[in-house]
Amino acid sequence: MLETSKVSVVSTGTALQAKAESRGFTITFDEPVESGGGNTGMNPVEGLLCALGGCQTIATMIFAQMKGVELSGVSVDVEGDLDPDGFMGKAPDVRNGLQEVRVTLRLSGSDKEQLRELAALAEERCPVGDCLKNPVPLRTEIVVD
Repeated sequence: MLETSKVSVVSTGTALQAKAESRGFTITFDEPVESGGGNTGMNPVEGLLCALGGCQTIATMIFAQMKGVELSGVSVDVEGDLDPDGFMGKAPDVRNGLQEVRVTLRLSGSDKEQLRELAALAEERCPVGDCLKNPVPLRTEIVVD
């Protein structure tokens, strides 16, 4: 069954800061001072990387429960390479977004083979990872007041 997630993001009027809200939870996005922001939150690309790490962590825990795999710990490190010259229009041949994302998934438990299978399943089924690996139709409606 299809479920729709909704997020609302608004500028706060403070430098480059924006507040995102969904289901009563909020996230503050901003840019570092050297990029013109106030450094009051992570930037949106860092938020995307966090979403990937969070998704892989939660997927791993869900599948461990489903499969009865003993899991004593999960941690994920995510790195992404971005060349801001693409986004800023300084280098038209450089992609606007991330050029590469690297994930390190660490699992702790007693059965190493089950943990490897669990990691593969989480990597394969993580919805955020799927969105990054495969193009998702993106439709934008512009409203000018």
